[in-house]
Amino acid sequence: MITRTVSKNPRTTRGDLVNDLQRAGTKVTKATISNTLRRQGLKSCSARRVPLLKPVPVQARLKFAREHLDDPEEDWENIICPVEVLDIDSSIAEQSSDNSSRHSSGPQDPILLSSSRTSSRVRTVAS
Repeated sequence: MITRTVSKNPRTTRGDLVNDLQRAGTKVTKATISNTLRRQGLKSCSARRVPLLKPVPVQARLKFAREHLDDPEEDWENIICPVEVLDIDSSIAEQSSDNSSRHSSGPQDPILLSSSRTSSRVRTVAS
């Protein structure tokens, strides 16, 4: 029951599981829950804390949304969202400094990604 519950909802806490089992008539501790899940191959983790948006970016987003509220759908077809750029189905190729590409397939549009790992490389996404 414990692993099934956690598999359905990975954000279930140990306290929730203890309460569910107590309602079912079984008394267990949080340590027992942790040990059981670990034996089943499931590991615990904490959600990453993300800072809230500051007022300036919130206002900028609202301004952008208001300005583009009445834009037709055709205008949005040419916009590339970060999710589309890093989509699992996309074929990603890396180009080294001498412009020789590895794993490339077909025509490509260069997209610069600002991460510390790819600062010296250009990553391209196949069309």
